[in-house]
Amino acid sequence: MEDLLSVTTTTEGQVEAQALARALVELRLAACVQVVGPIESTYWWEGEVQEATEWLCVAKTTRDRFAELRVAIQRLHTYDEPQIIATPITAGSEGYLAWLRAAVE
Repeated sequence: MEDLLSVTTTTEGQVEAQALARALVELRLAACVQVVGPIESTYWWEGEVQEATEWLCVAKTTRDRFAELRVAIQRLHTYDEPQIIATPITAGSEGYLAWLRAAVE
């Protein structure tokens, strides 16, 4: 299972998150993207603490598709420096994981 990843990013709003999710799936870069929100984020940016309401996108993909997925997020995103964090998927139901692999081929 070392080839599977869960990739997170955040967006400014729900409409942007849903559009990003749809684009990543249509491009077959992600098998599925869950949109969660709103969430509250606190972070350091441009010399001070910032707070924002954001929407979280969680995309499931493979290591082979990650580079293209990262480029697509950067191209489609409205943030100057969007969060793009990949976490290995170490376990899951066999059927779901097989579907995930097939969906991004």
